[in-house]
Amino acid sequence: MLDQSYYQKVDEIIESYGKKSSSLIPIMQDIQEEYRYLPGELLTYVAGQIGITEAKAFSVATFYENFSFEAKGKYVIKVCDGTACHVRKSMPVLEALYKKLGLSKKKKTTDDMMFTVETVSCLGACGLAPTMMVNEDVYPRMTPEKAEEVIDKLRGGGDA
Repeated sequence: MLDQSYYQKVDEIIESYGKKSSSLIPIMQDIQEEYRYLPGELLTYVAGQIGITEAKAFSVATFYENFSFEAKGKYVIKVCDGTACHVRKSMPVLEALYKKLGLSKKKKTTDDMMFTVETVSCLGACGLAPTMMVNEDVYPRMTPEKAEEVIDKLRGGGDA
């Protein structure tokens, strides 16, 4: 059960877009931006508030890869595994991150909720391959060593 403050925040978000079905995606985006994931309880609540079925809300949320029902860490690290990045060795970067953070394909977020590591199909920076993103920052021409340095800087509280 989520704290009442979650519902109050969602009410503010809904109010900013209006109680209409066409507001679903921007409402979900704002919720995810606020909490770094989309709590299922809140999605059910939103559906009721804007007059759509719970099934419709969940079908939209699961259709778009951007939405996550799992809590994510403070730093979401996306490692590109598109063709250009893969050929230029993005997988050793991913493996180095997994090893340094104690993560795997099945366990994507550290226990302290500091880091989440994901793979993505493309970051749109093929000329800078291999690339990774940390939240909104792009890191070009990554190596396993550079990826570990980024983690060290973020753990130290500094911007990487």
